[in-house]
Amino acid sequence: MRIVMMGTGTFAEPTFESLLNANEQVVGLVTQPERGTGRKGGSTRQTGVGMAAIAQAHNVPVIQPESINSPEGVTLLKAFEPDLLVVAAYGQILSNEVIAVPKLGAINVHASLLPKYRGASPIAHAILSGETVTGVTIIRITLGLDAGEMLDRAEVEILTEETTGELEARIAPIGANLALSVIERMKKGPIEGIQQDPMGVTKAPKIKKEHGLIDWSKTADDIVRQVRAFQPWPTAYTFFHRPEKEPIRVIIYRAEAQKLEGERQTHQQGAIVTGKEPPLVATPESGLLLIHELQPAGKKRMTAEEFLRGYPIQDGFRFGPEKLS
Repeated sequence: MRIVMMGTGTFAEPTFESLLNANEQVVGLVTQPERGTGRKGGSTRQTGVGMAAIAQAHNVPVIQPESINSPEGVTLLKAFEPDLLVVAAYGQILSNEVIAVPKLGAINVHASLLPKYRGASPIAHAILSGETVTGVTIIRITLGLDAGEMLDRAEVEILTEETTGELEARIAPIGANLALSVIERMKKGPIEGIQQDPMGVTKAPKIKKEHGLIDWSKTADDIVRQVRAFQPWPTAYTFFHRPEKEPIRVIIYRAEAQKLEGERQTHQQGAIVTGKEPPLVATPESGLLLIHELQPAGKKRMTAEEFLRGYPIQDGFRFGPEKLS
């Protein structure tokens, strides 16, 4: 079976490597073009060894069209004469022309328990939504966004403090093993899948940089999930305000919610206070947020204790948007 791999980033790498290690006939790789630092339109996916580097090490031809759906992209794909496309986090929705190229169609390794979290950022949205379980689903690719029939799936528990990057790294090899299993079944003949329940569909649209800005009117639990969901990108951030000084952009890396037992929150949303013990405590109206690690602009990542040594908290210090209302 002639296989073309399509993918970008660390979620795709284990699937590609598994295909190669299993001595499958991988005849080509389609991956996103290399992006210069700061260039718009580049992939926001985590990068590890690099898909192109893996392909080069195994003498697999690589194409990196701006759009695989363009006439040029389709022509390049046809040259591989594939029987099957194996897709993982490629970053482009495939057209009918692309899906029609391989004799056996295309399968996708998707990082959620479909029909939940269709879209570009399923792991981040699962964490944001407070899910305790997610997983990987192998689907047959159709024109609908992640709407194809399910060929296999596996559930994975989301750990309490796990970030998107950590969870992605943990479930990517599971997806790779599922893909190999599905391919083995396909070699024996046509396989039937299970249709997704349209009533269970939820969306997971692409995360954007501006989504990282913390809204201090949200609950402490919501903000903790945002901090976890937006690592390693775009990171959850806020601005540190001191009277008569310019605001400082601060990335929050690790935090936890603290419940108020029988107490009424009296601090202004985003106000910063110090308790009897560190770490730094930021106080949304609905509760307390204990910040353990953060990074002011131009500084290294540091603990709350280190931050407090550099910026001893005074009345009027608070977190909020760059421009306070």
